[in-house]
Amino acid sequence: MRYLTEAFIIGALKRGRPVEQFLGPVGAPGLLGVSYVEVRPANASYKVYVHAVEDVGHGAFLDLGGFPPLDADASEKEFGRLVVVAEDPSNAVTAAEETTGAVRERWVNENIVQDEYGDFVRAGRPSDQSPDGHPWPTRRPRS
Repeated sequence: MRYLTEAFIIGALKRGRPVEQFLGPVGAPGLLGVSYVEVRPANASYKVYVHAVEDVGHGAFLDLGGFPPLDADASEKEFGRLVVVAEDPSNAVTAAEETTGAVRERWVNENIVQDEYGDFVRAGRPSDQSPDGHPWPTRRPRS
């Protein structure tokens, strides 16, 4: 089972383990990238980061954490953009979904997002939908 149920999402976060979701392609012609969202436990809170990286992977190199940031001006310390801090894991996940368009049924454990990216690469990097036919998330501004 790749995708986590809601109970496993919350359980992982409460145990101090991040959860992630591959969001698909981003960027513009000439500078293509991919994006993923991460909910990370941090002390007594939960932080939501959105990562946008250059799409430099291939069949033998799928480690999104090793890809350069899509924004060339971002330093390594600034890798990922903090978008939400919440005190409760459920609120953090909900805020991540509202902010990025992530969906509850597609959260994975830490580092499994590489498998999602691998599926994307093997499917020919489809821009309109994920390899399993689901539409890519629509990013929504948080109100």
